[in-house]
Amino acid sequence: MPRPSRFSPDDAAAALRDLPLWSGGVEGIERTLQLPTFRAAVEAVSAIADVAELLDHHPDMDLRWTSVRVAVVTHSAGGLTELDLELARRVDTLFPG
Repeated sequence: MPRPSRFSPDDAAAALRDLPLWSGGVEGIERTLQLPTFRAAVEAVSAIADVAELLDHHPDMDLRWTSVRVAVVTHSAGGLTELDLELARRVDTLFPG
């Protein structure tokens, strides 16, 4: 499978305009989910893990009581790629904000 191409700063800025719940840039993007309970936050981690497995692209996740920070970057490309955007879009579908 070919390695995805890293986005330019302009490409990253354009992509983030379509992902208003996310922040970051060419080095990667992140979003923090706020859930009503600890159990809901744990279930969010599990739901995101299921999507990550389907895409074979795995985010860093940090669970803190009722919040989950999700950070994505394509390490093999050294920055933001289309894989990261696809995972972010799927997270937004699960958790529209």
